[in-house]
Amino acid sequence: MNTLNISTGLASAADCSPMRFDSAVYEKESGDVGKVTDEAFVTLATDDTYSLGALVLAYSLKRVHTSRQLAILITSAVTPQMRSLLSQAFDLVEEVNLMDSRDPANLALLNRPELGVTFTKLHCWRLVQFKKCVFMDADTLVLQNCDELFSREELSAVPDVGWPDCFNSGVFVFVPSESTYNALIKFAGEHGSFDGGDQGLLNLYFHDWATKDINRHLSFIYNMNSNVSYTYLPAYKQFGKDVKVVHFLGPVKPWHHTFNLLTGHVQPQGDSQHMFDHLQFWWELFMTHVQPKLFPECAGLAGEMSKLTIKTAEELRRSGADQSIYGGSEARQYAWERGQIDYMGEDAFANIQKKLDSAMTPPAEPAIAEGTPQMTKGAEKPVAAAKAPSSKSKKQSKK
Repeated sequence: MNTLNISTGLASAADCSPMRFDSAVYEKESGDVGKVTDEAFVTLATDDTYSLGALVLAYSLKRVHTSRQLAILITSAVTPQMRSLLSQAFDLVEEVNLMDSRDPANLALLNRPELGVTFTKLHCWRLVQFKKCVFMDADTLVLQNCDELFSREELSAVPDVGWPDCFNSGVFVFVPSESTYNALIKFAGEHGSFDGGDQGLLNLYFHDWATKDINRHLSFIYNMNSNVSYTYLPAYKQFGKDVKVVHFLGPVKPWHHTFNLLTGHVQPQGDSQHMFDHLQFWWELFMTHVQPKLFPECAGLAGEMSKLTIKTAEELRRSGADQSIYGGSEARQYAWERGQIDYMGEDAFANIQKKLDSAMTPPAEPAIAEGTPQMTKGAEKPVAAAKAPSSKSKKQSKK
């Protein structure tokens, strides 16, 4: 059983995480006095694992006291247990049909075939009970209040760091409309997507985004690539304090990283050390508001993470160091299956070689004690090991 000393873990993280979550400051908004009911932040979770990210996103929005509704689209793959947790964090939980681009050739270009299901994101345009929404991917994290986004027009978004003439669809402002939804579905059937995912489709549909209106180009602070502190460190040092939304782009998500339950610190995989602060903040929110409520019946990593329990530091030390690290057994197998291999850590070649050597080396045969019965070839009964004749037996043989 994995364990966590949550009080010492969060306290010890104070010096290294500038956006550290303070549970004493957090206040869950109940009653929602002054809550705007016709605008909403919207996200999507296609399974229980991505629901973990959606839950952390919801609590990060609550932490900054958003005045808007929180809505989430889910698919049939989300278990009843997870749905009950989502209903505690979101004002609206709505199941939609899973859509797939059925364009494996284009998806292969990105080496991200799982992006096909994100066409399900198009269902957000059917939330017509709201007059305006801001969509946020489940792998985003809100650091500061960003309700001002609702003053922007459709389609407002941040330029993509890979090709700035396109927008990144991880965060965007939109106006729900059945006619827009139907037009998008028709357009998808006729033109597809140049990357096989929702971002390619939306950029083709809103093709004049780059040139039509500069006011629809959002600042990078509303969708900051978590890798930017590594790729452009000087800019991050200058403007990082203004960031409002961080986006964990790529196949390795916050829930895939190793977390030390004894120290309360995340241990980033590979070259992810530069995003420690944001990962640490994600995990502090997760361990405070999500993990204690998880059910073992949840699917995927959500079920695995439900097994973490809170104990004192002394109990942790008595239980052994290996029990204080999350990221082993099923979690490691899950990461391997997705190509997320820790080549610099537990999965390093030297460790793999040791495993191979131990498996290929035959065990040494135990030494045979004197007088131990042995089986001789062809014998049906064990015969005693040969012994030097005693002096008495020598005399008898002479007679």
